[in-house]
Amino acid sequence: MYNLPQEIEVWYVIPAIRRELAKIFVKKYKLTLEDSADILGVSKSAVSQYMHSKRARLKLPAEIKKEIEKSAERIIKNKKLVVGEILRIISLMKKKGLLCHVCKKYNKGVLKICSMDPSRG
Repeated sequence: MYNLPQEIEVWYVIPAIRRELAKIFVKKYKLTLEDSADILGVSKSAVSQYMHSKRARLKLPAEIKKEIEKSAERIIKNKKLVVGEILRIISLMKKKGLLCHVCKKYNKGVLKICSMDPSRG
C-alpha cells in the first residue's frame, strides 16, 4: 500500500510548514497561541503542540525555513496571504525535488511505481 504525494503533503509537509510559521509568529512577532491558530486555521492546542515539538516532526531544510520566514513576514502584514504562502512553499519544495525525499521517507515502496525523479534537489 502507498499514499499519493498529496496525502504526504497533507499529513507531513503542511503541518511542518504550519509549525514553522507558528513558531515564528509566537517567538518573533509575539502573537498569542490563539492569534497564531486563527491565522493558520488550526486549534490553539495544535499551535501548542507545534511549539513543544509534539506535532509535525518532519525536519525542513534550512533553505525552506528561510522562505517560511519570508512568508511569515508577508502574512503578518496581510493575514489573507496565509494560504497562498503555504502553497508557495509547497510549490518551491516540489520544484527543488524535496517532496520526493519526504515521500521516500514516509511512503516506502512508492518509488517503484512513481515517475517522479527523487534524485533532484
